[in-house]
Amino acid sequence: MALASPDSATEFAPATDTLNRLRAVLNQALKGKPAVIERVLACLLARGHLLMEDLPGLGKTTLAKSLATAVGGQFARVQCTPDLLPGDITGFSVFNQKNREFEFQAGPVFADVLLADEINRTTPRTQSALLEAMAERQVTVDNRRHSLSKTFFVIATQNPVEHHGTYPLPEAQLDRFAMKCSVGYPDRDDEMNLLLAAMGHVDDPTPAEPILAPGELAHLQSAVARIAIQPNVRGYLVDLGRATRNHPKISLGVSPRGMLIWQRVAQAWAFLKQRPFVTPDDVQEMALPVLQVRLGVAGDAASSVIHELLRTVPVPV
Repeated sequence: MALASPDSATEFAPATDTLNRLRAVLNQALKGKPAVIERVLACLLARGHLLMEDLPGLGKTTLAKSLATAVGGQFARVQCTPDLLPGDITGFSVFNQKNREFEFQAGPVFADVLLADEINRTTPRTQSALLEAMAERQVTVDNRRHSLSKTFFVIATQNPVEHHGTYPLPEAQLDRFAMKCSVGYPDRDDEMNLLLAAMGHVDDPTPAEPILAPGELAHLQSAVARIAIQPNVRGYLVDLGRATRNHPKISLGVSPRGMLIWQRVAQAWAFLKQRPFVTPDDVQEMALPVLQVRLGVAGDAASSVIHELLRTVPVPV
């Protein structure tokens, strides 16, 4: 399905129908978390990557598998452990005795949706193997470049409680993620439905068929990139970014790359709201998930500092 440029409300109709069906299957997979689903979709449409920091067993893997199926892509999962090697992620060359040549064996990054489970449990050397893949959607093995899917999407998880034997992600790796979010525990009714599903009375939440046709996700992402941002809203975004670099509680402000990511995510959020332009509200809505993954703030003060910035930086009329 080809998408027209989002210049009017009527041109959003085909995309709206597609996104509503996509929302439906993802909300079926992760019940009771519509706000989380919206942020995941915003990250995906912005061509970003997502870091999910939460406790085990809350449905992150189910969500990633359902997302891969819904967008018509291939899913791969890597359980990050201290003995995981870079080649286990990118792939490696194997000597073929028959033709006397080396053959490349593709790693899990050649999927469309990659779940890197507990990414902070593997070594910095292996973590860095994802850098090129996430930033440039390609990997280099034995001095040969291999292109990844144009819509390659990484969902990495880490446990915020258990830190024994972990390797905290360096700033360079964190800056490759567009957003950070958490799922949280479901409410009582949703847990009741989960128990019912486990008894076989409810279908598997993973969609049986793709929602998006081949190439449709790339069309949606291109439409997001055409969402307009007026100069005053762009100036507001720049002022917020510069404020992070001058705040006394922030040791590391948002980088220019982070600003570009913030802009793309705000465009995606406007697109999800069926608007052909970005408003200051879109910038504010995406401030917390975008900034909390990249600001150098001691302890758990990131949320309060970000809300302080949103209160103090003047909003354009």
